[in-house]
Amino acid sequence: MTEMVVVRGDITVLNVDAIVNAAAPHLRGGGGVDGAIHRAAGQQQLLSWMTAHYDHCAVGEAVVSPGFALPARYIIHTVGPIWRGGNDREDELLARCYTSSMALAEQNGVRSVAFPAISTGVYGFPALRAARIAVDTVRQRIADGTRLEKIVFCCLQTEIAEFHQRFLDAV
Repeated sequence: MTEMVVVRGDITVLNVDAIVNAAAPHLRGGGGVDGAIHRAAGQQQLLSWMTAHYDHCAVGEAVVSPGFALPARYIIHTVGPIWRGGNDREDELLARCYTSSMALAEQNGVRSVAFPAISTGVYGFPALRAARIAVDTVRQRIADGTRLEKIVFCCLQTEIAEFHQRFLDAV
């Protein structure tokens, strides 16, 4: 049985096998959680590795890198959709971020993975809607079968953590 939990705090310090990075398509770091992960992993080392292995990542897809200086062995980089009012497949693309990341985690033998609130920062995705999509998508993936043992929804802001917890508590 896969455990799902919500924690409020800094994803870069979590003791999990992999953390998910809400990355920009160019995969070279940026602001928000992307910048924090790059800094904590070792900005130059991660940037050099990413430059050597990837040139971009499509929205909804995911790629993996070593965790370098992070407690996590891996970083799974996924590109979330920019909110454009809800009529540009944003929900579908956000859900794909979670399924792509979970598939990549399983392919790499990961047992525990932590997700940030993908697309809710500068990409402007409504946080309540994003939390519902995140929890529902992960639940469905678990129901379909997964080797993942623990899923963490790591939220920096209290309100966003509460949104995720509300959907986790709803059965």
